[in-house]
Amino acid sequence: MTETHTPRPIVGLTPKAIEKVFATMQSEGRSGHGLRLSVVKGGCSGYEYSIKFAEQPNEGDIAYEIDKLRVFVDPGSVEKLEGTVLDYVDGMYGAGLKFTNPNAVHSCGCGSSFSTENDETAN
Repeated sequence: MTETHTPRPIVGLTPKAIEKVFATMQSEGRSGHGLRLSVVKGGCSGYEYSIKFAEQPNEGDIAYEIDKLRVFVDPGSVEKLEGTVLDYVDGMYGAGLKFTNPNAVHSCGCGSSFSTENDETAN
């Protein structure tokens, strides 16, 4: 399987996010898997984040490691995810992973859908 290794992360993860990802992997019996991040068309703003566990990267994925967590980003999502930070937040409105994406110029109220400056769907 061909993958591209990069010395720098496309998406950064905070220590709390990494801790929660490892805990979820363990509770789901997926220890040793990696975190696959991508962007898919959908949502009210044009794109949605996709987060999955994967044993191995897909063909052509950008693969890197942060604090022993393997991260795979599909090549078609790199431009939209570059510089994003994934954090785990726990607040009055619930807990979960939160994307802070410098490329998003518009996002919906739920926070899981966004558009970028170059999108036809941008407002």
